[in-house]
Amino acid sequence: MVRTLRPRAHRPQHASGRNPGLDRSDAPARGLSGKRGWLCYLPGVHPASRSLIDRWIYAAKVDSWPKLLVPTILGQALGVAAAGRVDPRAFVLGLCFTICQLLFVVFLNDWGDRRVDRIKRQMFPEGCSPKTIPDAILPGSAVLTAGVVAGLAGLGVALYAELSLARAGATWSALALMAIFLAYTFWPLRLNYRGGGEWLEGLGVGLVLPWFHLFLQSGESGLVRELWLLPGFCLLALASAVASGLSDEQSDRRGGKRTYASEYGNRAARALVERLGLAAALVWAVTVRVSGVVPAPVGALVVIVVLVNWRRLRKLSPEATTNAFDAQRAYKRVLHQAQWRSATLIAVILIALTILGWRR
Repeated sequence: MVRTLRPRAHRPQHASGRNPGLDRSDAPARGLSGKRGWLCYLPGVHPASRSLIDRWIYAAKVDSWPKLLVPTILGQALGVAAAGRVDPRAFVLGLCFTICQLLFVVFLNDWGDRRVDRIKRQMFPEGCSPKTIPDAILPGSAVLTAGVVAGLAGLGVALYAELSLARAGATWSALALMAIFLAYTFWPLRLNYRGGGEWLEGLGVGLVLPWFHLFLQSGESGLVRELWLLPGFCLLALASAVASGLSDEQSDRRGGKRTYASEYGNRAARALVERLGLAAALVWAVTVRVSGVVPAPVGALVVIVVLVNWRRLRKLSPEATTNAFDAQRAYKRVLHQAQWRSATLIAVILIALTILGWRR
């Protein structure tokens, strides 16, 4: 039986007198994909009232995991192509590292942005899902501890991979990946508050993370032709990073975060996202041809996937205005489809061609 909630005195009250932690109790849990996830609320049940395991699953934001899982798979596929064979151990260790990295990023981001998250819940109690710390789903100290433990676990996986796979420098590379996130949110750089956070995220997700997995899978640390496939993906990662600030435009501005959307506004942010999407298609069309890593028809199919979703993105754009949260979710969902589907297509085909013995 689903039980209803009674407001708790310790939860922050909105100016209207409503509890922001309770106003969205019937809203679906949404990740970066913008879809109703397999982790959703029972009607009338606030996440803070669920079991401890369910609260941790909610806080882990599993629906957002493709943001790092897709570049992981792409990087592993590039490594497979570079080495000419599949190393199952490298794939498993790479996946374990990325899961640790995901938990590290999600938990520490919730802790680092708890003040701005609280502001958003107070400003838009009807417009966003409950936040982990402001809505007392989990204590801040527990979230911080979990993030640190996940980071240490990720470094442990990288060290084991370095020793077992003979990948010299894998641990330092993993530490550099984590430092990119720390520079995004935490002192002394705090680029997400000073400006430039999206550019750092685009570089980390679109270039550094897949390059790390290419190295983990193949052992190639230098410049290989497979890296030609990353610039287009990097542009889509940057577009995704800019688009992620659309729904937080006003709360970020009030909370002191300097994102592209909070600095230049919703319309300018959408214009940049759409230009980056088109540029990614053009860059991929050129680099696929130049690199020769995949057959030309495959490259053409990847470009078509990006362009079809870019056209859909343009159609949705006029509706994704400031505080139009549902329209913004649909807008970002299409953008993620352009990024994730095109990259996954390349990865699957690269691995299949390598297994079949295709080399150019």
